[in-house]
Amino acid sequence: MAVLNKRLVKLLVVTTVLAVIALIGSLLYAIFAPTQYQPDDNDLDSLFASQSQKVFESALPGKSVVLPADFAMHPDYQHEWWHFFANVKDTHGNEYGVQWNYFRIARDDLEHPGWDNSQLYFSHVVISTRDHVWREQRMARGGIGLAGLNAKPFRMWIDNWSWSAKDENPFPGRLSVNTDSFALSLKMEQTGQYVIPGEQGYQAKHNLMPVASYNIQAPFIKVRGSLKLSNNMPPVAVEGTAWMSKEWGSGLLAEGQRGWDWFVLDLDQDTTLTVSRFRHNLQLPYVFGTLSTRNGRVITLNESDVMITPLHMMSLANGKLVPLQWNISIPSQNINITTSVLNQHLWLPFALPYWQGPIYSFGTHRAHGFMQLTGY
Repeated sequence: MAVLNKRLVKLLVVTTVLAVIALIGSLLYAIFAPTQYQPDDNDLDSLFASQSQKVFESALPGKSVVLPADFAMHPDYQHEWWHFFANVKDTHGNEYGVQWNYFRIARDDLEHPGWDNSQLYFSHVVISTRDHVWREQRMARGGIGLAGLNAKPFRMWIDNWSWSAKDENPFPGRLSVNTDSFALSLKMEQTGQYVIPGEQGYQAKHNLMPVASYNIQAPFIKVRGSLKLSNNMPPVAVEGTAWMSKEWGSGLLAEGQRGWDWFVLDLDQDTTLTVSRFRHNLQLPYVFGTLSTRNGRVITLNESDVMITPLHMMSLANGKLVPLQWNISIPSQNINITTSVLNQHLWLPFALPYWQGPIYSFGTHRAHGFMQLTGY
């Protein structure tokens, strides 16, 4: 009996110690977990969807984008996101696609200090060739210095990834990304004017619902730098062209929205085309676009101008069916092109999962650019 009691005491002591360890672990996780925030699907629905209660500012017509002031962050709006796409070649003519995306998403409209800050930051970088893909994502919480944006001089960062410039304009600038397995360093110089699409930067994304954002585009960028694709190999010198976009608003997703299809195409050295197709349940897609030239001419395209049709559904390794070939026709501009992808294996399973990668076209224009497909 005495032996049994001793065993029970030992068991009680061990159980108590394990409980204390678990409690300490939970406390440590609560303190340090924000920098490794991993949202589940329900979190993403609430983070990316339009808000039913007006706690954030809404993107409304009649308000003009102002440069360079609007390169700063807009914490009164729920979302802010940057896209940078570059088509570059090395000295042997090998082609590379470079993608860098940066998201700021607010969980509420209050500026909480430190670890309780409501701003979440997501960023990912992708380098691709015809048969290889290098990719990585970073997540961080605002308020503790791990991510953010300084307006003057311009610097946007998350951990050791950064876009920096000498003044409040992002160009000329440098994009620097380092991961455990690959890295890139690109100098970026603007060779054409900024484009303010839509109505002075206001872009509606639905026929009936108040879903919209403000937008700035830089369609003409010259890039030069290096890609380090292996720890055992020296960096590869590259140069080429790039395109950048910044948007901000409140609500990436409308109620009943299934996703969007987005195309950026350099039709020639002086003309860039962007086309977006937002898909909704029980409604026709909402289509819009912009045709911009290096000298500053901007043509706004609406649904009656653009005919865009998916041609071929490709079955990916993850079982998803994704339309990787499209026809885009704009009769008023004598544009009729069919797009194809350079590498089909570019489904990106990040916080906001989508297919995104380099494309080329044939038809009236032998163009190159990028495509983003969400909601498949």
